Amino acid sequence: MKSGISVTFREVWDLNYYSIRYIVIPTMARKPNLGPASDPEMLILASLADGRKHGYAIMKDIESFSGNTLLPGTLYTAITRLVEKGWIEPEEVEHRQRPYRITRAGMRHLQGQLESMRRIASIGFRRLRFS
Repeated sequence: MKSGISVTFREVWDLNYYSIRYIVIPTMARKPNLGPASDPEMLILASLADGRKHGYAIMKDIESFSGNTLLPGTLYTAITRLVEKGWIEPEEVEHRQRPYRITRAGMRHLQGQLESMRRIASIGFRRLRFS
């Protein structure tokens, strides 16, 4: 039994292409285009390097030292990734708040990333002076 609608492969392909190009891609979540110093995972690790904190305290600390505002969805998604990587650990809930602490592996990762950023920044500044 045939439906009376005839659609070519090209029409189906065009519909899929334009749906993805103009509907899906523009609405996809994007990492902020502000460089590595705005990466949520790096900011959380830097915050926890100063001591254990719960989610809201992490958000406020990040805002105070970096000027970046992490919304709860971004914060807790990044916290979940950091826990899965073994770079932070949740502690026992205290008064409805769960504090997190950075692990030794998290400290090593943070230190390596910061050293890399320092090296790249140093080269960039040196090259700017000579251009």
